[in-house]
Amino acid sequence: MAFDSALGQRIGGSWGTIATLASVDGTATHPMPRALSGTTVAVRDLTDAVHALCWLHGRHPGVIDHAAAHSHQPAAQDWLESAAAAFTEERTYLARLTAAAGPLPSTPGQAESEAAVAGQRHALDMLAQSDRTGCATGAAIALVLDWAAVRVMLDAAARRFGVEPPASDLPDEMETASLVSALAETPAIERAMAFGAQQILAQHRGLWDLLEARASARNHQ
Repeated sequence: MAFDSALGQRIGGSWGTIATLASVDGTATHPMPRALSGTTVAVRDLTDAVHALCWLHGRHPGVIDHAAAHSHQPAAQDWLESAAAAFTEERTYLARLTAAAGPLPSTPGQAESEAAVAGQRHALDMLAQSDRTGCATGAAIALVLDWAAVRVMLDAAARRFGVEPPASDLPDEMETASLVSALAETPAIERAMAFGAQQILAQHRGLWDLLEARASARNHQ
């Protein structure tokens, strides 16, 4: 997903920083989800990706739920609660896709992969429960922004597995941009939000790297 550069220029500040991070370091720029969204990708690779995303984001409470419970920014609460409710539907979608995809494909190093995703899940939990004002909110915002690109891959998988992709009710870009602008009251909060966002994107890129390595390992069995 390419974020609206004109919107970033109009609002600027923290939104410009977070939107740039999402555009440069997010899922949309990684080759693996782009490959998985193609029509000729191996079903086993799609299955692996769906399972991994369900491991990372399919449980409750997740990043946005934790952020809503731990945010020190009252102005963010309505957005967080709305996003948390919408992400509940995304988890349901992930569960349906995982069931439709069937069992995990046989892959060398399975135990190490599971440990890596468990470590990522722990890192996300800690990030979303941070006491540093702005960090948890920034993490939740980045997840919502990056999920648009994740959804492209999930919807491609759904079509392959015979599942109808539901509409997403996550907050839109304009609403999120306005929130970011309103929350960045001090440079310290702005930095904390950017840090939370950056760490979410880094964990997602780590997951795509892992999935890319697993696909390569299967191809060389």
